[in-house]
Amino acid sequence: MTALLSAPPPAAAPIEIGGLAASYGDRRIFADLSLSVRPGEIFGLIGLNGVGKTTLIKCLLGLLQGAKGELALNGLAAGSVACRRTFAYLPEKFLPSPLLRGWEFLSLTLSYYGLKLDRPRAEALARRLDFDPAALQRPGRGYSKGMGQKLGLIGTLLTGLPLLILDEPMSGLDPRARIRLKDCLLEYRADGKTVFFSSHILADIEEICDRIAILHQGRLIYVGKPADLVARHGGANLERAFLQAIEAAERQG
Repeated sequence: MTALLSAPPPAAAPIEIGGLAASYGDRRIFADLSLSVRPGEIFGLIGLNGVGKTTLIKCLLGLLQGAKGELALNGLAAGSVACRRTFAYLPEKFLPSPLLRGWEFLSLTLSYYGLKLDRPRAEALARRLDFDPAALQRPGRGYSKGMGQKLGLIGTLLTGLPLLILDEPMSGLDPRARIRLKDCLLEYRADGKTVFFSSHILADIEEICDRIAILHQGRLIYVGKPADLVARHGGANLERAFLQAIEAAERQG
């Protein structure tokens, strides 16, 4: 008899959300929200200010009490210790510890995942993001907003984990650093890894995202390719198509 070779099991979705409901007091943020992010894609979350993008990310991290629904990252329950070791996260407006030197912050970040700091690689990544490696010798209290953001990005990218969750990663970056970060994220995807990030800079979303989700009035009014949204609404670019999409959703109620 010839043994039948079974196909390997499919990889778990980096992000799986099913029937998510969340509130702040009496204010409902989400109701029955579902989303699946595929392995090896750059996925962008967009929406107006205050719609709950950061709240959704907090749900993924297991940080929002009272959230109901199915939440899994890399096939593991969101918020579990095992799950937290499978992805790296950078919050919006990241500020490093004022007391830790840059090198100490990077070493501490990687040690959480059981990884050792590769100094030559860290220096190369710092230069790529237009961050002077000499500044890694200084404590965080001397960093500008942009420097702090770059340090956080360096630490996040150095982990090499299969999933990155980034909340407004372009915030505080100048145009050159933004371009270089986008190149880094595209290379991350080329290695078969997944990037999930929120941003107000829709030109960046349009340039590098495979798919996007528009969060509006507690629900996802669009999930798909940026180009398909532009084509659907006949807009000249993603910004105009985004505006037309949310206005159409508001008319429908």
